Amino acid sequence: MSTSTTRRAVLGAGVAAVALVGMTGLASSALFTSQDTSAGNTFTAGTVALGTGAGASVFTVPAMAPGDVAYGKVPVANDGSLELRYAMTSSSTNTDGKGLAASLTATVVPTAAGATCDAAAITGGTAIYSGALSAAAFGDVTAGAQTGDRTLAGGASEALCVKVSLPAATANTAQGATTSTTLTFDGEQTHGNA
Repeated sequence: MSTSTTRRAVLGAGVAAVALVGMTGLASSALFTSQDTSAGNTFTAGTVALGTGAGASVFTVPAMAPGDVAYGKVPVANDGSLELRYAMTSSSTNTDGKGLAASLTATVVPTAAGATCDAAAITGGTAIYSGALSAAAFGDVTAGAQTGDRTLAGGASEALCVKVSLPAATANTAQGATTSTTLTFDGEQTHGNA
């Protein structure tokens, strides 16, 4: 084979190799693509908002006699968006030192928000507390699910019908006595809080 023929064969092989590499490069960069977006994603934290009538009193009983009974309804609403559980505690003060709080008894029965609170509501319902008014409580303020806690879905409400009695056997020393009782409600989210 002549030098000129060899040179042409080598040159032809080189051109073929360059053409093959060029074609491979073209073939590997031919891709179909697509893109889309999901814009405007918004995140809002839920709320826990326990409402009981903006701190309004339920009872004002000016002249109880032994054997008297008074009824009051405490509205309880979940004004937030998350399910909550709540508990109630109470505290009583006797500024006159006569100890009326120890004589008064209480019964607490949950009812529908619009229900009437009377003797029928108390006897027809299931009491969640019955005992001394000064110790009235249900549930537990400790975080997490506890026995006796009440649960309300976001935006839901109920009422607590409270019966307060001055027993017929109350001592004569209770005449003119006054006590003040505060009911405290503590709520917490239920989600992720077992």
